[in-house]
Amino acid sequence: MRCLAPAPLLLAGLLATGCGGGAEPPLPALRIDTQRVAVAGLSSGAYMATQVHVALNTRIHGAALFAGGPYGCAKGTLETALGPCMLAEPAGPDPDALAREAEARARDGRIDPVAAFAGDRVFLFHGRLDRTVNPALSQASAALYRRLGGDSITLTLIDDQPVGHALPTQDTGSPCDASESPWLARCGIDGAGLAMQALFGEAERPPAAAGGRLSRFDQRPLLPSGAKGLADTGYLYVPAACEAGGCGLVIAFHGCQQDAGSVGEAFVREAGFNRWADALGLVVVYPQARSSYVPLNPNACWDWWGYGGSDYDTRTGGQVAFVAALIDRLAAAN
Repeated sequence: MRCLAPAPLLLAGLLATGCGGGAEPPLPALRIDTQRVAVAGLSSGAYMATQVHVALNTRIHGAALFAGGPYGCAKGTLETALGPCMLAEPAGPDPDALAREAEARARDGRIDPVAAFAGDRVFLFHGRLDRTVNPALSQASAALYRRLGGDSITLTLIDDQPVGHALPTQDTGSPCDASESPWLARCGIDGAGLAMQALFGEAERPPAAAGGRLSRFDQRPLLPSGAKGLADTGYLYVPAACEAGGCGLVIAFHGCQQDAGSVGEAFVREAGFNRWADALGLVVVYPQARSSYVPLNPNACWDWWGYGGSDYDTRTGGQVAFVAALIDRLAAAN
């Protein structure tokens, strides 16, 4: 799976430039509970999730990271992204050095204060059969979080399961040891459930099928000027109990080649987050990246190496600022 960084330009990837035709309705204001906001993601989506968590950590209080690596790893270069940050070659990232850089950015105001990590919950899952992203990258991410948050962070790391480069599910997707589209693997492991309960607490068994409303929304009104790599359309899941407002929020980032233009609605319907959102009282947003010639991003990856500009993993980065606008919109009253 060439999932985290650009592969040779494939026609299918270049044609998948959005999530659907025509204008969709705007993202609604749902008066979300801003104290119950977390992010989740797979692969490049995991890198995006940790970037958003670190840069906006006064607004985001937890992160679930599947098959990703630590904040700041790529240092704005594709070469570093492809080597140390995917294969841990010639060597993996240094968590202490990354922590010092994050602390310096916080002092400069480029990311939120590191002290805001107090009380956050972090869940990391990495299959031991992953040949796309070395499991050592999740170990480095755990070390960085421990360095930044100390004992104030509740951290869970699972990296001993026979899973490939995919998000594990109970019974949906490819074989468990495979690393193939739609990057969901039927492993008898409810990865979304493990993540959601680690972030929001134990819950009763969710319904067999999601009972809420999955809809599309227009991402364009939320895009900062100059933002790159984002599709026109995103997805929103709202449980019936959350229609009146007051629920928490999970922002779930797809991996490369896992956007709606590549896999349809497989990720937004089948990853498992929606059922647990019903059980835990959470709204789920599935923002969408897109493939493009310029910037060079044929596989619809999130920007975790700098194709959108040198500030890509800070508060002023286009995709991070988009997420901030998304949270603000959902937090507003109707």
